[in-house]
Amino acid sequence: MRPEVHAIAPSTALLQLHKLGVCYGQDRAATARWILREVDLTVHDGEFVTIMGSSGAGKSTLLNVVAQTLAPSAGRIVFGGRTVGGEGLPLRPGSGRQIGYVTQDDNLLPWRTVWDNVMFPLTLAGKPSASDVARARRLVEQVGLAQWTGHYPHQLSGGMRKRASLARTLAYDPPVVLMDEPFGALDAETRAQLQSDLLALWASERKTVLFVTHDINEAIALGDRVVVLCGSPGRVVLERRLDIPRPRDPEAIFKAPSFAGHYDAIRSCLRGGSPP
Repeated sequence: MRPEVHAIAPSTALLQLHKLGVCYGQDRAATARWILREVDLTVHDGEFVTIMGSSGAGKSTLLNVVAQTLAPSAGRIVFGGRTVGGEGLPLRPGSGRQIGYVTQDDNLLPWRTVWDNVMFPLTLAGKPSASDVARARRLVEQVGLAQWTGHYPHQLSGGMRKRASLARTLAYDPPVVLMDEPFGALDAETRAQLQSDLLALWASERKTVLFVTHDINEAIALGDRVVVLCGSPGRVVLERRLDIPRPRDPEAIFKAPSFAGHYDAIRSCLRGGSPP
């Protein structure tokens, strides 16, 4: 049976960026440097959005603004229908445990075991409930680290540390997960396996994911939609819906009938800074 395409209903907008801008320096000063400007983006509940862009287009900056570790200089952020970020509003990193962030580095605490690292955000919030512990154990099993819970980060491979970091982020059940090139430093085989693991986790958890990557194949293999930022300051120059059915095999994604068309459109946009 042909698998169904994961569809996103237009009425399920979870995260909206309206005329978002980030500027270093005073916005009216001659020395002001805009990193992002006039960025409009809507992300739907449960959607997997991959983000690409030229160097310096503000991909990581965009994630930092959504995570509320960086204040926008213009525009506003709407989460679940409520304005949570913008001029005059205080920063609330993580927006009350609503946003998880997997960075390029795993950021595991070296003096804690895998299990203690996974449980860390839960213990920070108070005494974890039985359901919290059960969820953490299930996630550790899903990422293939059930036999490694007593090991420390220095005893793990790079791929295993990424799995532990992902399990830790999902342990407190944030509805939105931001990922900034999490697999970029890994070898090709480990990267492909982690892509498959991530898709399996996403299928079971149905989180809303914003995933930054420099790899067009990865962007197509993972996403429901590819968003491309280009220019200086960075702006959204392409939003492309991916019509490739799920489940997907990241290593065989190039065999999909529409892959070449998606690949060429994204590559052309990245090279020229505008849609083909």
